[in-house]
Formats: sequence, C-alpha cells, structure tokens
Amino acid sequence: MSPRAGTAGPHTLAFVESPVQLLNVLEWAHAHALGTRQAPGAGPASEPGAPSGLAASYGVRPSPGASGTELTLVVLSPNDPMTRGQLRRMAELARDEGHEVRWEEARGGAAAPFRTVGGLAPLLRAARRVVLGDPFSRYVQLLLTITRAPDVVVVDDGTATMEFVSQLARGERLVRWHRKGGRPGPRDLVFAPVSAKARRRLTPTAGRRVEVFSSMPIDETPDGVTVTVNDFAWTRVRFGPPRITKGADLVGTSLVETGVVDGDRYLEAVRSLAKAHGATRYFAHRRESADKLHALAAETGLEIVRPDLPLELIARRGPIGRTILSFPSTVVHTLPLALAGTDVRVAVCDIDPSWLTETASPRAQGFLSGVTGTARDVHRLSSVAPV
Repeated sequence: MSPRAGTAGPHTLAFVESPVQLLNVLEWAHAHALGTRQAPGAGPASEPGAPSGLAASYGVRPSPGASGTELTLVVLSPNDPMTRGQLRRMAELARDEGHEVRWEEARGGAAAPFRTVGGLAPLLRAARRVVLGDPFSRYVQLLLTITRAPDVVVVDDGTATMEFVSQLARGERLVRWHRKGGRPGPRDLVFAPVSAKARRRLTPTAGRRVEVFSSMPIDETPDGVTVTVNDFAWTRVRFGPPRITKGADLVGTSLVETGVVDGDRYLEAVRSLAKAHGATRYFAHRRESADKLHALAAETGLEIVRPDLPLELIARRGPIGRTILSFPSTVVHTLPLALAGTDVRVAVCDIDPSWLTETASPRAQGFLSGVTGTARDVHRLSSVAPV
C-alpha cells in the first residue's frame, strides 16, 4: 500500500534534470501536503518561520509546514552552465522548504554515470515512492529499472508530458516528439531493452500506482493512471503578486536549437512580433545559443534577459509586462496558472509551416498546433507577417 501523503518519511525519492522539473516537484510536494519547512521557532532564523538563504533574497513568503525531511530530491546535473545555475537556485529554494537535496555530477566524465547509478542504487531499492520529471531521459529510464517502488509519479517536463501520456496510453515506445518519425539510431537499439523495462515500470499494475502531476491538457489517460492537476499553488503562495508594467515581454524558445524551426525565419518572426506589440524584453530559453541571442539583440533591439529561475517564478515575482508573447511552448499553459488573479495577458503566436526545417519531424507541425490549440486563457495570434 502506498504511504499516506505527509507520512512518506525518507522513502520519497525525486529525480530532476532541469529547473522546471524541480519546480514541479515542489508543486507536487505542496499539493500532496509534503511541506517540510521547520516549524516556527524550530530553527536558528532570526524571525520565527522566516525564509532564509535564497528564498529571503527573492522575497519568498514562508511555508508553515511541519518539521522533518519527507522528500529527498536528487539533481542529476547537466553540463550546460545556464541550466546548472538555475538548478542551483531552485535547489536552494527546495532546501528552504525543508526538503533534502542531493546534487549529483551525473555527467562529469565517462565514469560519472556508473558512479552515480551505483551510489543511488541503495536509495532506489529502499524507496517507496519515486518522482521523476522526464520519462524520456535515458538516465531516468536506467534508474527506473533498479527501483521496485510501488508508487511512481511523473511531474511535468513541459509539453513533453502530453506526448508521454499519449504514448503510454497507446502502448508505444517512448520517443520525444521532435524525434518521432525518424529511424532509431544505433544507441537507441542498444538501449531498447532498458527503455522497454522502464516503460513497464511506468505502467500501472495491481502492485504499482502511477500518478501524472500536470498542468498540461491530457486527452488520453492510460488505464489505471491517476492524473492530478498542477495549478501552481506553491508558486502563487510563495511569490508575488508581481508589479505589472505597461509594455510587452517576449518569451524565447529552443525550437531552433532542436532543429525544428529555421534560424533566419525565427529571427524574422521575433522582429515582426516585437514591432507589432511593442515588446522591449526577450526572456531567453536556457537552451538558446549565445550566437542566436546576440543576433536577436542586434537585429531587433530587444533587451535579452537570461532568467536565473524558471519563467513562472520570474513572472510571478515581477516586474512583468502586461502582455507576454510566446511561441508554442510550455509557458502558454503554465503562465496563465502562475499569474492567475493578475491583469497579465498571455498571447501565443502559431508556428507557420514555412518556418520548419527540412529535417523537422513530420509530427512537429501537428504537435505544435496542438500545444497552441489546447492552451487555456491565452490570446491566440494566428500569424506574424514579416516586416
């Protein structure tokens, strides 16, 4: 039987590889009453119950949760400096919530994966509940083959969650949407047995409960899977409300970096969108290349902002534009939730088929249209005309 929420002890183990995944683990813990901040007066803080460390510097309101560690959060650190920086700041917020954080240099050399998996194996075998942010990750799939946890939870890793749930419901192998349609490479074939075993771990059985905690629209729910709505309650309780400016802000995307959208077409679209709506700032995605961002600044005059936290927290903290412009991405689903109760409007611009690269997956256009079409509480911009 699954441990009751709030009494999981040290047996809830979460694995994250990105700042957004870590944010959504914090949201899941909040929704399931796993708040673990020290009780007022229990710690050395100068003011009872006051936030400390990074939380204090961001003006985060304190959590009144009970003392004692209920969740161990394992960061499988990537090599990208931007992602690492955001993860370190999110890890501090998790510690300020009272959660235990274990930082793993999971990609620090050829021996790192063996060292990491070997070190985590005892925790995995003892865990009663495993929480993960990216079921497509080979690292996470390998870890899943070790655990026998009767509870498995998948939290959002952006719009990829929509594809994961659909593939699980249809009994398909797990493939990221922007790679779907291509032939499996040699590494895919070698890893196929591990991926298949991990997929079985993500399938509910009589002795295993599977939960998906998501803010994404989910049309196909696999048999036996529990879907819990992520409404960003933790973010709204801890941050804001934001100061709202009169202008517009534009949110960047990594669709160029993933080979889906042509770089020149993307630059033209950003320039047109910024001019049409008077945008002055461009919030860069953590995976956007420095060369691309330099070109965007030079060609559009936009101020390039490299956020140090996920955009949901940046926007909730403010200041933020009265209008937020975005291409199809996770934020068209999450920002309306994080900014609920404010006057901020989120507007999404469709990806024109002519912007796609020749090597883009045949699935790309339909998936991106679905991301836009299923977004709630957003204003839809049908197209952007080149200037």
